[in-house]
Amino acid sequence: MESERPGDRTLANTLIEQCLPLGGRSLRIGITGIPGVGKSTLIDALGMELIDRGHRVAVLAVDPSSARSGGSILGDKTRMERLSLSDAAFIRPTATGGDLGGVARRTRETIALCEAAGFDRILVETVGVGQSELEVDRMTDLTLLLMIAGAGDELQGIKRGIMEAADLIALTKGDTDTDNKGRAAVNDLRNAIALLPPRSSGRQPEVLVTSAITGQGITGLCDRLEQLFAADTGSGHIRHRRQEQDLHWLRRSMQDGLMRALQNDHGVQSAWARLEMDVREGRRSPSSAAEELITLFRTGGAPLP
Repeated sequence: MESERPGDRTLANTLIEQCLPLGGRSLRIGITGIPGVGKSTLIDALGMELIDRGHRVAVLAVDPSSARSGGSILGDKTRMERLSLSDAAFIRPTATGGDLGGVARRTRETIALCEAAGFDRILVETVGVGQSELEVDRMTDLTLLLMIAGAGDELQGIKRGIMEAADLIALTKGDTDTDNKGRAAVNDLRNAIALLPPRSSGRQPEVLVTSAITGQGITGLCDRLEQLFAADTGSGHIRHRRQEQDLHWLRRSMQDGLMRALQNDHGVQSAWARLEMDVREGRRSPSSAAEELITLFRTGGAPLP
């Protein structure tokens, strides 16, 4: 599924088509937050709570790729000690491969595979790069934003971005914070949330306090996720939301496919290096060079001298 080889892509697309009728019944949860907020630790606790309730849990964990080497550590399983040992859990770390938005290029397809395999609770852990992590909201039913009390992030709610994409906000590591600090953070967040427009569901984010170490708030968090999912399913919001997500998936797939076709086109390849050098040396603007490459691709003509 993650291969970019043309033959593998054909096989992957065929597999996805066969899997689609078998899926669509899971709860898909996106989990995001800055590095160090405790995403993997909370997923370990939340996943075990879901398993104790009789669910099968798939975790799609996305690691950042190095801008220099292109490599990625993919060490998420080491931070999910209990979940990684459970037969009712599947954990797949994947590198971003340079894609923006906090998720990997094939995360959406992998969700379909996991659902067809019988996993009814899908947890998508994003990279944690900040307010640009909006792509996870376009492939999940609910988005859980993790924050740390006292880190100053509670005031970021007045900014556009990931805060607007959150259905629930969990203040993590509650066991390490004093009651006063935790209460102040909750109040600050709720005041900031009041300035944001409602989600498409008509709700604004709720704020909970959790600790994956002590277990504080994990049961309540799980309860609330299930309640919101049931409410959105009953209202038809989930069905409408997934239809819009499928259209977004179509557009992204078209963009990826057109980019691959552009890069593999013989006429474009012969001009690409020349135009890159022109841009590097300041003889052409990037937009002008891009227009020439697109024109070559559309017309199939020979590169301009």
